[in-house]
Amino acid sequence: MPIGTARMATLCLPNAELHEGVHWDTDALDRVLADGSRTPILLYPGPGAIDVMRAPPRGPVTLVVVDGTWSQAKKIVRENPRLQALPRYAFVPPTPSEYRIRREPEDTYVSTIEALVHVLGALEGDPRRFDALLRPFRAMIDAQIACERTLHGAGTRHLKKASWLRRPRVHPSLRAPGAEIVCVAGEANAWPYCARESGVVYQDEIVHWVGCRLSTGEVFDHVIAPKLPLAPRTASYVELDEARIRGGDTRESMNAAWCGFVRGTDTVCFWGHYAAGLFASQGGDLPSNRLDLRGVSRDYAKARVGTLEEHVDRLALAVPPPRTPGRAGRRLAQVVAVVDHFLRLAAAERSV
Repeated sequence: MPIGTARMATLCLPNAELHEGVHWDTDALDRVLADGSRTPILLYPGPGAIDVMRAPPRGPVTLVVVDGTWSQAKKIVRENPRLQALPRYAFVPPTPSEYRIRREPEDTYVSTIEALVHVLGALEGDPRRFDALLRPFRAMIDAQIACERTLHGAGTRHLKKASWLRRPRVHPSLRAPGAEIVCVAGEANAWPYCARESGVVYQDEIVHWVGCRLSTGEVFDHVIAPKLPLAPRTASYVELDEARIRGGDTRESMNAAWCGFVRGTDTVCFWGHYAAGLFASQGGDLPSNRLDLRGVSRDYAKARVGTLEEHVDRLALAVPPPRTPGRAGRRLAQVVAVVDHFLRLAAAERSV
């Protein structure tokens, strides 16, 4: 990319090497791993990563940095076991990114060259030593912005709206201290569209509804017996035994139990309107304060966020072990991870 910073960093650092590719069973990687005088380490965020600012490795190292879009970087690490096996380090930048011509998902995301400035400073014990790397970086940004203002034809990765310069804010319902938050997820008995085209028309209905109250860890887990015929693939899709689905609670008894679990003052968080809307349409009582995390995440990032799984992977969130079975239990754990992520951002906002 003309505005990529990995090549710029390589030109500035005399001992740096730039290699392009996705799969790394190469002589270059062999040479790095075989150098007994330098420990190779990987700069990549995620579970298990050591904070390089607080606990930098001792002695000389070879710093391996993955560059690309976040989805590309994730793919490179995922598909290269030798990279995965390297000691992993990450950091929280002390200042927001200066990369004003691109949209970053969060304030904690920075460009490759900015990451190198912070990390090399930590490794050398001198945070300001590599500030000179940012001079060509800033000049490139200024040139790009001047070009966009002149030609009014920059691509989608360039700055188009002044609103991108505004610091995003967490949704007010997630910023309120002491808010009672209940995360929910649900799965449905849904007949495929091909069956509907052939004249088989059945309404979708909730067959598994789960929830978790964050303040106490209380869990709600109810399987609901369908009133309509069970679709052929429902059991495998929701990842529950067919016998358990058919022997589930009645919709009425589940709703009564749910009313004993949820409170009118709760904030209910879910991903996407489908399951929550279906639950409410079938008599489920949802408090008035409801948050669709997909919309909240999209508004915060000012960009599309994809599926729940893609969003969790993109942010490298630590997902807790599912506390309820089936697909609903797995998605509930991911919803909890997204809410925890926003709560940490909200705490950071309050501390500023």
